Amino acid sequence: MSLGVCYYPEHWPESWWEQDARRMRGIGIEFVRIGEFAWSRYEPERGRFDWGWLDRAMDVLARSGLKIVLGTPTCTPPKWLVDANPEMIPVGEDGRPRGFGSRRHYTFSSRAYLEESRRIVEILSRRYGNHPGLVGWQTDNEYGCHDSILSWSATDLAAFQDWLRRKYQSPEQLNEAWGNVFWSMEVTRFDQVSLPNLAVTETNPAARLDFWRFHSEQVAAYDAMQCGIIRAHSPGRWITHNFMGFFNDFDHWAVGDNLDLASWDSYPIGFVERFPFSEAEKNRWALTSHPDIAPFHHDLYRGVGHGRFWVMEQQPGPVNWAPWNPAPKPGMVRLWTWEALAHGAEVVSYFRWRQAIFAQEQMHAGLNLPGLHELSQGGREAQTVGGELKAVGALLATGKAPVAIVYDYESSWITRIQPQGADFRYHELVFRWYEGVRRLGLDVDFVRPGASLEGYRLVLVPSLLSVSEQAEKAFAAAGGILLYGPRTGSKTRSYGIPPSLPPGPLAARTKLRVLEVSSLRPGLGARVTGLVQGEAQRWRDYVEAQGADVLARFADGGPALLAAGRNHYLACWPDEALLHATLKLACGKAGIETLDLPEAIRLRRRGGLLFAFNYGEESWRVPGTHVAVLGSATVPPQGVAVLRA
Repeated sequence: MSLGVCYYPEHWPESWWEQDARRMRGIGIEFVRIGEFAWSRYEPERGRFDWGWLDRAMDVLARSGLKIVLGTPTCTPPKWLVDANPEMIPVGEDGRPRGFGSRRHYTFSSRAYLEESRRIVEILSRRYGNHPGLVGWQTDNEYGCHDSILSWSATDLAAFQDWLRRKYQSPEQLNEAWGNVFWSMEVTRFDQVSLPNLAVTETNPAARLDFWRFHSEQVAAYDAMQCGIIRAHSPGRWITHNFMGFFNDFDHWAVGDNLDLASWDSYPIGFVERFPFSEAEKNRWALTSHPDIAPFHHDLYRGVGHGRFWVMEQQPGPVNWAPWNPAPKPGMVRLWTWEALAHGAEVVSYFRWRQAIFAQEQMHAGLNLPGLHELSQGGREAQTVGGELKAVGALLATGKAPVAIVYDYESSWITRIQPQGADFRYHELVFRWYEGVRRLGLDVDFVRPGASLEGYRLVLVPSLLSVSEQAEKAFAAAGGILLYGPRTGSKTRSYGIPPSLPPGPLAARTKLRVLEVSSLRPGLGARVTGLVQGEAQRWRDYVEAQGADVLARFADGGPALLAAGRNHYLACWPDEALLHATLKLACGKAGIETLDLPEAIRLRRRGGLLFAFNYGEESWRVPGTHVAVLGSATVPPQGVAVLRA
């Protein structure tokens, strides 16, 4: 378990580099990420390179004992490149070009930019691939940030038409899959296909889903291109990409297939503003973040990274990009760091070493105050963790959790294309189920649809709209209790309603079918009573039991929770009480012991150690008898305890 930092030597006088490197090592930092935004410094004009500054920077960092992660600079192509290849500029859904002047100003559909990316990655990896200080690579930076996955340019249209030609082979098969007989949308040639935007009213949802799949596959292919080049010229170094929080615009599982480990950028307080919490919740967690925001992503990206992940960018203080950007309470940077390590992070890397004094991110905190050699509050807390790491020891094993959550990016796309209810948000539903399990004191793994579920005692499927044959087989082979949520199995691969009605392929296993659905506006609910009690909000399925046992019913007598052997179906979006009761029931059936935690307390187990985290205002004592490794069994506000049974 180690610490790292993001550093930009090109932003600071060269005379500072050596002192910066010494001070990094002095506070316990071992890894440093550099270079991911520096293309204009590498190549100020096409074919004219300036590598001297990077040669010297890498040598300085390596001499100080720092291990270097080098980023490919493809998220910020320089102005001369954009001017030479105007077709690479992405276009928004409104039809307006999104031009030069910030970052991520390219569409994945541009073949010209693909070749330029291939060229710079090859040059960079040939030059530095065997540098003695280099241990790993980061491809690009935050794919999709600033809503940059989907693009609606002429370049995108041509690439989309070609993708459809390869997928469907004939216009007749495309028409059949999309249901183009509806509203006379049939085409006789692939070049007649239009972009799914700027129409009079809603465009075909099947076309929109394929457009999303097309862009997602392009991201994975673009990343695979970079990874292939790096592996050819930089043997023995690992490769990662830094994903983002609450971001579902492409399939992260597919990009993870290219990587040796996943990483993500953790900004817990900023995400409070981005998540659709109530105003009361936003105020409750404004200075600490919600206790499940960072852990949710730690567990997700551990899955995406084949059991390995980093936090590549850890919030060190106030950020600059949310509607409101408060300073974290003292102790929270330390808590977030230990929490990431408890969930399996190999390295927690802070963004950034020093707060910038210019440009877009000058209001974003760093481990040092702006332009100075003086630690900030977050820097002092990172220094504290650097000392504490020695007490906990070497990297701890991360075992399989008792609970798995199936996470599906395509379900996010489907529910955004046709939400049916304005507040049906896939990522919010999954987050609430995760929160419910963590409030029971349990650890969680995320798995992709169709992955093996062997060894999990409880498998949660908050919503899986299209159930593939592979996913169905995985559910059939699972040995634990399964709980499916609303809308599961409600769509075919071609975005249609299953002829046998939802839950489609799972109907025989769950012994039910969904006859009708109802979205519930705010303030409209449906009471549930039986083995579990509470209220349905936002969404209700009208279910007909076809051999399933009804464990709870709505007030009108309709089934709300059903069971058929190990398979359970919750036919609504549950409120907190109903979700809590349902999860406790499922855990009881699975033989999993639970603990009702206060809202501000979370636990995590790793390598024989129990970690406790207190986001609240009052101290809390961990039940049972423990030996303290760090802290004590009484955890103060914004405090951390590491205990051994």
